[in-house]
Amino acid sequence: MFHGSPFSPAGRISGPDPERQSYHSYVAFEDPDGNAWIVQEVTRRAPGRIEPETTTFRSASDLANAMRRAAAAHGDHEKRNGLPDANWPEWYAAYMAAEQAGTELPK
Repeated sequence: MFHGSPFSPAGRISGPDPERQSYHSYVAFEDPDGNAWIVQEVTRRAPGRIEPETTTFRSASDLANAMRRAAAAHGDHEKRNGLPDANWPEWYAAYMAAEQAGTELPK
């Protein structure tokens, strides 16, 4: 296991990241066919990096905050279009699901 640069062997430091930060520790190996592999340790996923099929909120507060972000983005959407959007519930739902899945957000 190492931390530092996964791309430059000279920039690799032996052992895991001292602060055990997510996405900062790696292990590298070669399989019997000579394929090189680098595996990155993820202890906590970055926001928006979840399975696209799974949309969950840990609390009512998390859901409310997601709704606030969707409301702000939807306001921008309505300004760009110059019209009120009667389909706002569908737009909010699409925005919130895309935000959690890390996919492209609706405009």
